[in-house]
Amino acid sequence: MLKSILIVTITVGNLGAVERAWQEHFNYSSVGNGKVSATASEVWGAPAAAGSPYVLMQAESGSEALVRFVAAEPVDGYAPMTTYGWNATELLVKDPDVMAERLEGSPFEIIGPPADLWAAPNAPRAMQVIGPGQELVYLTRNDNFTINTEIDRVFIMVVGGPSMDGLRDFYGDRLGLSVGEASPFKISIIADALGVPADTEIPLAVAVVSPEFLIELDEYPDAATPRPRLPGALPPGVAMVSFAVDQLEGINVDWRGAPVALTANPYAGRRAAVTVGPAGEWIELIETATPEAE
Repeated sequence: MLKSILIVTITVGNLGAVERAWQEHFNYSSVGNGKVSATASEVWGAPAAAGSPYVLMQAESGSEALVRFVAAEPVDGYAPMTTYGWNATELLVKDPDVMAERLEGSPFEIIGPPADLWAAPNAPRAMQVIGPGQELVYLTRNDNFTINTEIDRVFIMVVGGPSMDGLRDFYGDRLGLSVGEASPFKISIIADALGVPADTEIPLAVAVVSPEFLIELDEYPDAATPRPRLPGALPPGVAMVSFAVDQLEGINVDWRGAPVALTANPYAGRRAAVTVGPAGEWIELIETATPEAE
């Protein structure tokens, strides 16, 4: 049902600083900017976001998977990896160890140095950083995915919720993805953020969107809480992930606002609508064709 990741929307308090950091250190380009339209804010069910400045950024490879930073007020009680919802954006890189050297002294704080994700030949190797807008980013070498530049596109989005069964049922049964069985992992950066023992095991499963995109499903420890949000605003942190779909009809979810065709880049007249997943994560679905082309 979902075909690819189109947009990752992240709210930040310092839009200019974030844009510069991604340009200088990730080689991302700004490919669009403006202010959130009233129509888009209605589709999202976030009227307070109307008029908020935003910038669209694209990987050096030219990938269609974009990152959209939206200016927003900080929210008391929010910190990365402590609440349910979308928690991390994972980018493909050729060499995390080179990236670690490159990011020393940069606005990106390394919170997890490069390490193999498990003990096996050619295992994925990853590091984790917090950006200047408090955005959590994983930088991962994974030989199962095509990479065209030193640091490339979004390829995995990470969602954390209170129930693995709830996450697997929603993404598998409601959205039609192939979802693997959950396995326990020790994820030190999550344990540190939540103040739980370092050996706490976190169930993790993977939902396959396409051969090029995945969703990581994490069952967070009980220390995590629902994400606070200002009235009418986008959620703080990773606010929303947008996926391409063939059509909105027949998808068995509730919409925050009625589906509407949006004209701004990258919608280009395509209809979009937003639903909410079991962890409180906002999911925008964008049709692949414009009404005129149908």
